[in-house]
Amino acid sequence: MSKTRVVVTGLGATTPLGGDVPSTWDALLAGKSGVRTLTEEWAIDASVQFAARVAVEPSEVMERVEMRRLDRSEQFALIASREAWKDAGSPEVDKTRLGVVIASGIGGVITLLDQYDILRTKGARSVSPHTVPMLMPNGPSANVGLELQAKAGVHTPVSACASGAEAIGYAMEMIRSGRADIVVTGGVEAAIHALPMAGFASMKALSTRNDAPSKASRPYDRDRDGFVLGEGGGVIVIESLEHAQKRGAKIYAELAGQGLTSDGYHIAAPDPEGSGVARAVQFALNDSGVDLSEIVHLNAHATSTPAGDVAEAHALGAALGEHISHVAVSATKSMTGHLLGGAGAIESIFCILALHHRMAPPTINIENLDESVTIDVVRDQPRPLPAGPIAALNDSFGFGGHNVVLIFKSYE
Repeated sequence: MSKTRVVVTGLGATTPLGGDVPSTWDALLAGKSGVRTLTEEWAIDASVQFAARVAVEPSEVMERVEMRRLDRSEQFALIASREAWKDAGSPEVDKTRLGVVIASGIGGVITLLDQYDILRTKGARSVSPHTVPMLMPNGPSANVGLELQAKAGVHTPVSACASGAEAIGYAMEMIRSGRADIVVTGGVEAAIHALPMAGFASMKALSTRNDAPSKASRPYDRDRDGFVLGEGGGVIVIESLEHAQKRGAKIYAELAGQGLTSDGYHIAAPDPEGSGVARAVQFALNDSGVDLSEIVHLNAHATSTPAGDVAEAHALGAALGEHISHVAVSATKSMTGHLLGGAGAIESIFCILALHHRMAPPTINIENLDESVTIDVVRDQPRPLPAGPIAALNDSFGFGGHNVVLIFKSYE
């Protein structure tokens, strides 16, 4: 039985590189860093004093009265989804055939912590009545669903840093199963706050390059020392090929398949054997029907942690075999930082645009390539991709041992 073909017809984002997709993509190809020193008072004496904040604050594009009832993660979701929906042509669609799947790894943690401070200092009567809708992890997806009046289902997968990619895969299955014709999907995160950063720092997960923030995220570099926390999110509009063709939609690429596995190894550390990653890649290839020879580009999870980058590179080599030498690998967290639950979403957008424009983004900050990394990393300058039918792979991994691999292919 043939699967329903699913295509991408709209893109939206707000990231550390730009307030929308075009500005983000331009900055990405230019190799710009979105990492900056934090200006908040709590960061002055923190062990890690920098992060990748969004380039454009929500207050610059949203009304204050609307922002007051939304957590920062929910603001990101609405900003990105509005751009994606407009980019898709603001389609007229049967609301019972419209779905939303937007993920977050942590949810409204800033609201939770801020309102707890209010409770302690001002008392229970001062706590906002919007607190619960603002802190719940499904808040971003719910708010987008309400705005679009989506009635085919509104969902929020939570699988740590793999959440955004898992959301896109779930959305694809909603269309394949016949439950929806069109789904707005992606991931967001807003966790740049004293407590989450202190927690990651205590795990020794964050880079401590306070003297050179823009150089801190350095995937595959021999001297990498941890990831850089980022914020923002990405949203795409996907629909069945038949639905897109009927309305004459612009098509960026095809979402061809997904592979999901779990390591069963450790709550935070990657399995050094990478067998779960390799299985996820194979499942995605089988699901997509894409021939291995068509894979020419890969946007790697590559967070810039000492153990994770090498484990992933070895797993990809095992999964793709000799063909890995023909795959242009980009590690875009070198510029955006790590958006946790939003990472898989913005990196899916980067894969889609790489196929659409036939251009692989660069990886910055590699001064000394780790000698144990043998994959073909695109460094410093973007690299043209070949003509003809091509495909790209995006992998995302999360604490808990979650592995998600998505495959996109050029639309011919």
